[in-house]
Amino acid sequence: MNRIFGRGKPKGPPPNLTDCIGSVDSRAESIDKKIARLDVELAKYKDQMKKMRDGPSKNMVKQKAMRVLKQKRMYEGQRDNLMQQSFNMEQANYTIQTLKDTKTTVDAMKIGAKEMKKAYKNVKIDQIEDLQDQLEDMMEDANEVQEALSRSYGTPDIDEDDLEAELDALGDELLMDEDNSYLDEASSAPNIPEGLPGDKSTNRDGVLVDEFGLPQIPAT
Repeated sequence: MNRIFGRGKPKGPPPNLTDCIGSVDSRAESIDKKIARLDVELAKYKDQMKKMRDGPSKNMVKQKAMRVLKQKRMYEGQRDNLMQQSFNMEQANYTIQTLKDTKTTVDAMKIGAKEMKKAYKNVKIDQIEDLQDQLEDMMEDANEVQEALSRSYGTPDIDEDDLEAELDALGDELLMDEDNSYLDEASSAPNIPEGLPGDKSTNRDGVLVDEFGLPQIPAT
């Protein structure tokens, strides 16, 4: 059958937006290069017309410039159309990619929900509550053990009223025992001798002192 009817051409891969965008952008860049060359040619004609006088020669150059300008306008329109096509395809490609990412996110969330359900099946609330009750009971038992160990024994029973009375009396005794006589003694102590050793001078109350600061005994 293949010999009679021939073999069909193998089907190529379906069109890809990314490839189409690249192809359109490449065509737009090619047209931009042509427009740039026309701009150079137009600049040359304009420079020539500035240097020429009015007449047939100048009109001929002007006609060439007009023809080049028409070509430039045509290329600019083609380039604008290609840029708009590229923009539209980029927007469509962005939307498609966003939808794919959304689908991937939703699928991942579904898988996560299933895993959470499986995990919750292994968690028993009643067992957790029982465990918490057991821990609470053990903490209470531990506190009772600590209190039992810290209990004091062998000490006589003392009335609290007697202790308070003794404490008050102790405060009064402390106040009475405060002796401030040392302050009086300090104030009545003799002053430090003034002057240099050997210098006979009156120190206090008109009493002469010797070189050691001691009161001199009057000669008889």
